[in-house]
Amino acid sequence: MIKILFVCHGNICRSPMAEFVFRQMVEQDGLADRVEVASAATTDEEIWNGYGNPVYPPVERLLRAHGMDPDGKRAVLLTADDYGTYDYFIGMDDENLRDMQRIFHGDTKHKCSLLLDYTAAPRSVADPWYTRDFQRTWDDVQEGCRGLLAFLQDRLADFPASQG
Repeated sequence: MIKILFVCHGNICRSPMAEFVFRQMVEQDGLADRVEVASAATTDEEIWNGYGNPVYPPVERLLRAHGMDPDGKRAVLLTADDYGTYDYFIGMDDENLRDMQRIFHGDTKHKCSLLLDYTAAPRSVADPWYTRDFQRTWDDVQEGCRGLLAFLQDRLADFPASQG
């Protein structure tokens, strides 16, 4: 099984958007038994007394409009221990990448990258918390997830389906 963790600053906008979009793509391609998907934050700004905030309402509306249900998703904090659990850490911008490498004390196995590195036009996924352009972020996440899935196709051949 390939384990992917999408990462952003607070885990209420971009990374949960990518988590749900990618999970839907994996399910539609019949690969859900070979790919595990989750998301986390590099900061605890959206986590209070150990309890994370839910997906930000404009993101929730976009997800629901596309048949995804984010109920129950709460912000969680990325930890150094996650490095041994996941195969890929997919950040949204350079700050996320630097924060991941700081949390992991480096990236010796080269597990960290940016979502749009898997596209023909690598760049950051703009944070809609600041830009207020949720549609642009949605479009970038869709593009990045399609690129990531294409990248993983060859690797998935090495992971047989689970024997439920």
